Amino acid sequence: MIFKPRPKQAEVLKYQRGKMGVSAVPGSGKTRTLSYLAAKLVAKIKDDQEVLIVTLVNSAVDHFARQVADFVKEAGLLPGFGYRVRTLHGLSNDIVRERPALVGLQEGFQIVDERESDEILEDATLTWVKNNPNSIDRYISQNTNENEYQKIRQNYWPGEVTNICRSFIKQAKDLQLSPEEVRRGLDRFGQPLDLAAMGWEVYAAYQRGLTYRGGVDFQDLMRLALHALELDPQYLERLQYRWAYILEDEAQDSSQLQEDILRKLVGKKGNWVRVGDPNQAIYETFTTADPEQLRQFLREKGVQARELPNSGRSTESIITLANELIAFAGRHPSEAVRERQALQPPLVLPTPKGDPQPNPPDDPSLIYLREERYTPAEEIDAVIRSLQGWLPKNPDKTAAVLVPRNDRGAELVGRLKKEGIEAVELLRSTSSTRETAGALALILRQLSEPLNPMWLAKVYEVWRRDERDDPNEKPRLEAVMHLLRNCRQIEDFVYPYGADWLDVNPEAYTLMQQDEMLRDRILAFRQLIQRWHKAVILPIDQLILTIAQELFITEADLAIAYSLAVILRHDSEIHPEWRLPNFVDELINVAKNKRRVAGLSEDDTGFDPDAHRGKVTVATMHRAKGLEWDRVYLMSVNNYDFPSDEPQDTFIGERWFVRD
Repeated sequence: MIFKPRPKQAEVLKYQRGKMGVSAVPGSGKTRTLSYLAAKLVAKIKDDQEVLIVTLVNSAVDHFARQVADFVKEAGLLPGFGYRVRTLHGLSNDIVRERPALVGLQEGFQIVDERESDEILEDATLTWVKNNPNSIDRYISQNTNENEYQKIRQNYWPGEVTNICRSFIKQAKDLQLSPEEVRRGLDRFGQPLDLAAMGWEVYAAYQRGLTYRGGVDFQDLMRLALHALELDPQYLERLQYRWAYILEDEAQDSSQLQEDILRKLVGKKGNWVRVGDPNQAIYETFTTADPEQLRQFLREKGVQARELPNSGRSTESIITLANELIAFAGRHPSEAVRERQALQPPLVLPTPKGDPQPNPPDDPSLIYLREERYTPAEEIDAVIRSLQGWLPKNPDKTAAVLVPRNDRGAELVGRLKKEGIEAVELLRSTSSTRETAGALALILRQLSEPLNPMWLAKVYEVWRRDERDDPNEKPRLEAVMHLLRNCRQIEDFVYPYGADWLDVNPEAYTLMQQDEMLRDRILAFRQLIQRWHKAVILPIDQLILTIAQELFITEADLAIAYSLAVILRHDSEIHPEWRLPNFVDELINVAKNKRRVAGLSEDDTGFDPDAHRGKVTVATMHRAKGLEWDRVYLMSVNNYDFPSDEPQDTFIGERWFVRD
């Protein structure tokens, strides 16, 4: 479609040089506008220069690259030349890779990914908790009984320490504070700060873990990139010349450190366009991003402030509701909420008359606010009933259910499948990934605890999993599982010596005599277990693939098993001391949606809702940003997930066991 700029978009496209800030509402076409501007600027620069486009996530990089290439081609230029599209992490990597020695790194330094970073952090926090066994006593409610105390201390406190220290380390690195500088600050302060001291100890241990691996994490990468720019003025000058224009997308989700890097690259007289919406600053939930950075930039002397207020994405009733939320934040009864100014103008405006993307026809009844007090299970039931009524009538439409957390989404997907509703997942992992990981975890657990009859029965259930929902086969499945659970000497079944346990055990003998097909299945299962027991000596990836070849049939399941095998092999290289129980724990993390398996979801390559008409997309609210569906359900819109009046609300961010 030919790009026909709206009047407000045309104002942005008049940009020639200097600094410009653009506050863009949802659905205002900011990506298209920024891409078109980039293509215009490519025609102005010299042959040895580039327009640098910086955005937040990898999927946005691909989207930008495609749009800029199309506009560049339309202008009669060669796509792929004269511009570069990078995430801020990718840009930092470019800067450091070009001069690693400048910041004390070797040429082939390793970037530790998020998963490995989490492992190092968890090791550091568990060591700290072990060395400080009574650390929770300062924070736990005084009326906690002994049983509760022990449960919290063992099951909840280590995870809480990890979360606190993760935030502490991110903030320290954003402020460019090393563990040594944090320690000096604590010493200067002179008063005891127990949580800060805890954060410092874990931070120091975490950095030692990175150093031992010869690596840096993503936060270090940005910190070192800024350091490199500060250390070598000539290198900085060369980069400033190379990137004649810098266009920044999603600027509301930049941190102080990210902004400092771009300010260095722009310099005092450089060209910098920042586009974002402070009201969409979703990443500040779990990063050091701060939308106030963009607001301050828009107020900065010498910055051309522009707005993209028109949105063709939604009906006018939805726009009115969004604007009322912005207004409500300004008149909130809580002074603390008003002062924070979480939501601010510009308000969202409908598109002007004759716009190529007009607003959908308005129907106020299509906004439906449910005020019932649901339990979590009742809320899922209500959504499913609504979908069951709507989907058959709208097979050509798109629908989504948005949830606040991945585990809630996984629970919903399970229920949708039971009701025969086809679901597409935009979660940390897909249900098929979780099911495959769960099946492999059960088998590895049986191999690591071969004398436990419960795990033997569970493995049989996994092997015959297709029979669980078959009313004719389910009784036979349950009969065999009951038999195996009551096998006191597992070796008598798996490796019979002399008389066969299946013949001498009365229950087993009766079952085998009555059902010849069942007898064949049990004997085949025994042979399968014997083969898997012999395969235990293989490296973990080969063991996983050996099991998968006999357990799974579909290409999708086999592909997932292969990906899991690669991940566990990587884990085994990092942790040569790991044994089967450790790998079981990792697979359980995937099965419980606590660990993401890259490359196995559509989100890894970009998601198109229109490709899934007649189905239901289940996504977290964070993941759904920028996507559009015909019908959307927002779940968990309550004071627990979205606290409104902080002194009164009990909300998810508060740990129930913490004092006061």
